[in-house]
Amino acid sequence: MQAPPSSIRALLCHTAHRSSPLPRGMWVMFQQWHELLFAHWQVPADDLRRQLPPGLELDLFEGRAWLGLVPFRMQAVRMRGIPPIPGLSAFVELNVRTYVRRGEQRGVWFLSLDAASRPTVQIARRWYNLPYFEAEMEVVERGGEIAFSSRRTHRGAPPAEFRARYGPAGPVEHAGPGTLDEFLTERYCLFAFGPRGLSCAEIHHQEWPLQPARADITVNTMAQASGLHLDGPPLALHFARRMDTLFWPPRRVAP
Repeated sequence: MQAPPSSIRALLCHTAHRSSPLPRGMWVMFQQWHELLFAHWQVPADDLRRQLPPGLELDLFEGRAWLGLVPFRMQAVRMRGIPPIPGLSAFVELNVRTYVRRGEQRGVWFLSLDAASRPTVQIARRWYNLPYFEAEMEVVERGGEIAFSSRRTHRGAPPAEFRARYGPAGPVEHAGPGTLDEFLTERYCLFAFGPRGLSCAEIHHQEWPLQPARADITVNTMAQASGLHLDGPPLALHFARRMDTLFWPPRRVAP
């Protein structure tokens, strides 16, 4: 399914929730994200700082650092001016991420991104310098509950596996300013580090339509694959049904 031009124009006009203006230049990629779970744990800040490249500072909420796992389903992925390509426009993904800042710009740092699409993994590694890994993944929705499974198959990568059932557990709300919900979700750039140094890719979407979530996580070695340890169940759980997102090209930033 391709987003009509009218919906993209409306999306570009909806900017009041952003803490910064829209990026300059033209967006280059459109994506739809579906059935997202935001599962978050507190992690010792020093453990996460060791994961960051020069030029980035760990972003804390009330002095505490957070690690998030975000399973979801991609759909309608396409480059600007090009219709969705079969085999590249829809796949399942699982992100492990933390929160960073560069000066006043708040963003996301990915420890890993597993995807059930070999071409996507290869392209994202080369263009965005993101740590994508190939994985066998499945997502099935029955009766309002999402069954999600992922097992990393990327040659030479640390093994990592995730299995969970999750779903919404309350009404849709938007995160209030200054809340933990806003801190964990309302992020409009992602940082990456490659041969040319630190880069930033900006994104745009509407406010997250968040719902409280329930989750039964039965297998989770995703953080362990990055050398981190998670204690107990997640401390924050959110669900989002869908988000339409625009991406701008990565740009190099000074260290």
